[in-house]
Amino acid sequence: MFHLPSIIKIATILIGLIIIWIIVSVPVYISAKLIAGRQSTFGEALLATLAGPLVFGIVLTIGYEITQSVFGGLGILAFFAGFLAWIGVYKAVFQTGWVRAFFIALLSVIVALVLFVILALLGFAFNEIMNAFLASSVLATFYT
Repeated sequence: MFHLPSIIKIATILIGLIIIWIIVSVPVYISAKLIAGRQSTFGEALLATLAGPLVFGIVLTIGYEITQSVFGGLGILAFFAGFLAWIGVYKAVFQTGWVRAFFIALLSVIVALVLFVILALLGFAFNEIMNAFLASSVLATFYT
């Protein structure tokens, strides 16, 4: 039987994850609006920020296992395959080409950094916001 504090902790974690997901989707939405050249929706940005890291993680894990068994290393190939898969998610979700998908990812990082600096200047906990961003964005691939 579930213990009431456990349920509250789980609910708190889930609500926190949803809030973080929405926050990190804003820069992707803004970037897609500017770059995709079509009517991008916030729902598409939510889908891209959910599916992108999942696809990246799956491709990275499988790619790493393959490169380890076949080449005895070269995990960097798995990283690049995962990154391309993530960009592929952006390409599919925003119905754009590879170059525009790459620039959506790049601009979303820049927009996120600008937004987080503004939030920090307004008194929000920059460290907590940045940790949330790094945990669920393209930057996570460079810092984990």
